[in-house]
Amino acid sequence: MKSISLTETEWSVMECLWEKAPRIGREIIECMEAERGWNRSTTLTLLKRLENKDAIIAEDGDKGIREFKPLISREDAALHEATGLLDRVYNGSLSMLVSTFAKKQSLSSEEIDELYAILKDAEKANK
Repeated sequence: MKSISLTETEWSVMECLWEKAPRIGREIIECMEAERGWNRSTTLTLLKRLENKDAIIAEDGDKGIREFKPLISREDAALHEATGLLDRVYNGSLSMLVSTFAKKQSLSSEEIDELYAILKDAEKANK
């Protein structure tokens, strides 16, 4: 798993690529214009930044048109961000994180069942 920190704006571009890849620059520019109201220059700057971070790759596709695709999965990026939050804000305490969220927003029955299942699986894995 690659450990790459993404800014909020970089996440937006990555979401576009995770949704469908590869994409050509024009498609990403249109996606970001529709989603965020960004101009061409802003999107191209972010693509270059993501390329420099090795989060994406740009390759020549059909007819020499550059195609962009992610080098990291959404799951890996999310895990990196969640781990950072857990360490930074909750001193690595997962129970403290879950407790905070459970107190601040109501959980559906399905979410509670999911949490129980996750905890049961974790308990089995630790035995």
